[in-house]
Amino acid sequence: MTLPTDKPRTAADTLRPGSPRRRRVRTGVPLPLLIPALIGLAFLIVPLAALLVRTPWHSLPAQLTSPEVWQALKLSLICATLATGVSLVIGVPLAWLLARVDFPGRGLVRALVTLPLVLPPVVGGVALLMALGRNGIVGQWLDSWFGITLPFTTAGVVIAEAFVAMPFLVISVEGTLRAADPRYEEAAATLGASRFTAFRRVTLPLIAPGIAAGAVLAWARALGEFGATITFAGNFPGRTQTMPLAVYLALQSDPEAATALSLVLLAVSIVVLAGLRDRWMSTG
Repeated sequence: MTLPTDKPRTAADTLRPGSPRRRRVRTGVPLPLLIPALIGLAFLIVPLAALLVRTPWHSLPAQLTSPEVWQALKLSLICATLATGVSLVIGVPLAWLLARVDFPGRGLVRALVTLPLVLPPVVGGVALLMALGRNGIVGQWLDSWFGITLPFTTAGVVIAEAFVAMPFLVISVEGTLRAADPRYEEAAATLGASRFTAFRRVTLPLIAPGIAAGAVLAWARALGEFGATITFAGNFPGRTQTMPLAVYLALQSDPEAATALSLVLLAVSIVVLAGLRDRWMSTG
C-alpha cells in the first residue's frame, strides 16, 4: 500500500477562500504614518476653515457689492483672461517645440521655461522691470521707438500674470503632446499635409483636453498673482489693483473686507479644482 504524499502548497492554494491556512491581509494604517498624515491634513485645512469661520457673513453682501471690490474683481477677471490668451498664443507652440523637436540644449530651455514656477514672484517682477522698464534692455527701445510704456499700466498687469502663469500651460500641453501618438501626424504628412496643417488639423484636436486643463490652471494662477504684479505694475485702483492687491490693501485698514475678498478667491480656486478633478485628482 502506498501512502499519499503531501503536495506542496502553492500561492493560489494559500489565497483560495476555502483554504484553512489562508492569511488575512492586514489593511490597518500604521500609527507612525497616521499621526503625521492627520497633522498634515489639519495643517492644510485649519487655515481654510478659519477663513470660513471668521468671514463676516452678515456684512458679506455689502462688502462684495462695494464699487472698489467690483472694480478690482472686474480688472482681475479681464487681466487673467488676457494673460491666459497670451499664454495660449505663445505657450502652445513652445510646448510643441519642447515635445516634438529634438535640438541642442532642449533640457536647458525646458528648465528656463519652468523657472518662474519656483522663482519668487517679486524676483520675477524685478526681472520684468529690468527687461521691460523704461530703462530696461527691451523697454528702452519700446519707449523710444514706439512710445510704449509697460510698467505701472494695465498691460503691465497682463504681462506680469502671463510671466508667472504660462509655465503651467506649457507643462500641461507638453505632457499631453508626449502622451499623444505621433504616428497620426506622420500619417497626415504622408497624405500630403504640411507640418503646420497636421498640427492644426490632427494634433490640436488630440491635445485639446490638455490645452483646456493648462489654460484653466494658468487662468487661476494669473488671477491669484500678487508679487510680480505689485512689483512691475504697482497698486493703482482701477488701473492695476487686482483682487490679491485689494486683499493686501484692505488687510491693513479693514480686515473684514480682506476676509470677504479672500473668500472670493478661495471660491474661485475650489471651482477650478472641481473642474479639473477628473484630470488631476482621479486615481484611475
